[in-house]
Parts: sequence; C-alpha cells; structure tokens
Amino acid sequence: MPSLLRIQLSLAVLSIATMTVAQTASPSPSSTITATEATHDAPLTTDPSAAFWQHTHPVFITGDTFGNPVPSHRTEVRARWTHGSLYLLFISPYEQLNLKPSPDTKAETNQLWNWDVAEAFIGSDFEHIRQYKEFELSPQGEWVDLDIDLDKQGDKNAWKWNSGLEVSARIDSTHKIWYGAMRIPFASISPRPAAAGEKLRINLFRCQGPTETRHYLAWQPSMSKSFHVPEHFGTLLLASEKSSAH
Repeated sequence: MPSLLRIQLSLAVLSIATMTVAQTASPSPSSTITATEATHDAPLTTDPSAAFWQHTHPVFITGDTFGNPVPSHRTEVRARWTHGSLYLLFISPYEQLNLKPSPDTKAETNQLWNWDVAEAFIGSDFEHIRQYKEFELSPQGEWVDLDIDLDKQGDKNAWKWNSGLEVSARIDSTHKIWYGAMRIPFASISPRPAAAGEKLRINLFRCQGPTETRHYLAWQPSMSKSFHVPEHFGTLLLASEKSSAH
C-alpha cells in the first residue's frame, strides 16, 4: 500500500504540474516597451524607414481590450527618447476609416476618441496609478491631451491641460495603413528627468472604424470595455544609446 500511495501521489503531482505548464504556456504580449535613446531631438516624421526610427524595439497591438486577436489591425508601435522628449510612432492598418469632418489640426480636438485615433496613456507615479496622462492623435493629424485622475470622475477640465504635444500623421490609402507620430515633452509626463533606466507606466490603444464594425484595440488588454484600467498598464523603459545598439 505505501508504494501504491506514493505512485498515486506522484501521478497527482505530475498532473498538477502539467496543468500548470499548460496554463502558463499560452502566449501573451510583452508587458514592456523599450524606448531607445536618441542623441538629439529631431523633426517629427511618419516614415518608418527614416533613420530616426531605426534601431528600435517595436511592440505590437494585436487584439482588443479583452485580449481577443484582431489580426487585420495588428499595429506596430516604436518608441525613442531624448532628454527633452518621448517619441512614439504608430503604424496602423485599417479596413475603413472613421474620420471627423472638417478637421482642426491647429487646436486640440476634445472628444477626438469618437473617431479613429491612436492613444498612449502614460503615468510616472507607481503608487498613485490612477493619475496619468492621455495622448491621442488621428489619421488627419488632430490631437488631444488630457490630465487624468480617475478619482475625479467627470472632470470636464481634464482636456484643457496642455502638455506641448506635437503630432504628425498621414494616410496611405493604397495600402490601407495610416501612420502617426507623437513628440511628448518629457516634463509633461514625469517630474523626474529623463535618464537611461527610468521606467514609466504605459498602455497603448486604438479606436478604429465606423460604429457598426468599430474596434477597440489595446496593447495590454484592460479586460474591460474601458481603456481606463491602470492596473493593466505595461512598462515603458528608457534604454541608453549603448544598450539600444545591442
């Protein structure tokens, strides 16, 4: 009996271990995006083949806010940083655009999220994670930035905050891809100076398409219909120029 009991126990342990491996083996998106250092600020470009956007470590938005795959809208995001700025490039395939009529690219557009946008939510406070900044741009080059505090629900003044955000965008209608670039002043997202090894909290999103077929896409699934779930943010790492070269 003792030998039989040991065999039964061993089989039970093996079964549990196998289940554990199976549960942890399912793929999930990397939770870190690495921004590679640039020696100086540069004019915004939406050309992914430009020298500025080389030697980066892209991440991909591959599914919706619940983690369901949306392969037709697999979005590449690249990041770079200088001591003054954070740069993001979105390479965004689409099936059908949903654009705001009469776009205004000279002033920010409140509620821009009602149309097609790419978004970055960035926070520097790892203790008060419900406070962060929201940056959006559209395929037409419209933009909006918001100072978010989830403990101030219904704050109608959040969008009046001004970060100094700069954007550039263009639409490649032949290949059905739109490109959007952001330059975010680093002082607007963190009280700490930009430095190699610095970490921030981040998530990346897209709203894409007309109402009847609209996609809400997330790099790190929020597991909610809302993007505003900071518990599911990933990490933005500022990498030095030397480490970025390896």
